[in-house]
Amino acid sequence: MTLTAQLAPSLDDFAALAEAAFKALPDPFRSLAGDVAIRIDDFATDDVLDALDIADPFELTGLYQGVDLANRSVLDSQTLPSMVFLYRRPILDEWCERGDVSLGELITHVLVHEIGHHFGLSDDDIDRIEEA
Repeated sequence: MTLTAQLAPSLDDFAALAEAAFKALPDPFRSLAGDVAIRIDDFATDDVLDALDIADPFELTGLYQGVDLANRSVLDSQTLPSMVFLYRRPILDEWCERGDVSLGELITHVLVHEIGHHFGLSDDDIDRIEEA
């Protein structure tokens, strides 16, 4: 048996996959999500995990942070841009455990899920859409 040295995709590799996934989204979806910044981190911060009452950082693959489109007002003085966080290590862990999707497909799934929150959809709404 021959073993090869393979490195896990870097944060930059993930950013390239996320950018490709975003560019591959249908135009209307991408246009509505256009102002969302996408950030890749290894894990969510301790403050985020505490706020969400998540003990294991591997349990959170992505997060939307910002005011969703359904709750925005022209009177709002939004200081921070809406952001989608993709967490590299939990996504890699899920990808390895599943073994039934490509890494690009999983990144796309998490990205679309988090953009769904930008549109004002709940987790239940997103689950129903995915099932349909």
